[in-house]
Amino acid sequence: MDVKKSKAIIQPSPQIELAMEINSVKVKVITSPTARLVDLLRENIGLTGPKISCEIGRCGACAVHIDNKLINSCLVMAYQANHSSIRTVEGVEAADSQLIQKAFLEEGGFQCGYCTPGMVMAVKALLDSNPNPTPEQIQEGLSGNLCRCTGYGGIIRAVQSAIENLKASVDRSHHALNEVKGGPA
Repeated sequence: MDVKKSKAIIQPSPQIELAMEINSVKVKVITSPTARLVDLLRENIGLTGPKISCEIGRCGACAVHIDNKLINSCLVMAYQANHSSIRTVEGVEAADSQLIQKAFLEEGGFQCGYCTPGMVMAVKALLDSNPNPTPEQIQEGLSGNLCRCTGYGGIIRAVQSAIENLKASVDRSHHALNEVKGGPA
């Protein structure tokens, strides 16, 4: 086809404006109506915690919390998250995230680290819904996350360690609060 004689006009792709809360910050974003949430978070917002891996919702590397539910962001169109509250690994409360990540480090719960943000989001969702899960509930809570490096033994130990560390943290907080109030320690 002769480009000089072509009458084709290239139209700019339409854009939509979305409003959402990401990691406790209200944002408005202009994006393509065909953008996936994982792409919007990584490319438009600059949050690279959610990873792009399988792109079909089987690995959990892109896991985020949408309105307090664990969701694979590769399966969500950005417009579907309009007016939602989204939390990525970057926005997990510092104390919880540090305890979970520290447990992963200490227990050998990661090697390459690619799946770790999704694992942290899954562990956070699990512990938010059940602060004292059984080993079977831990396995079920992590069932949507794949790790190709570790063999899961270290990951399971990390979750169990995180549970104990979070309990100890809560106990210390209650103890300190009782001391401030002048009550029994």
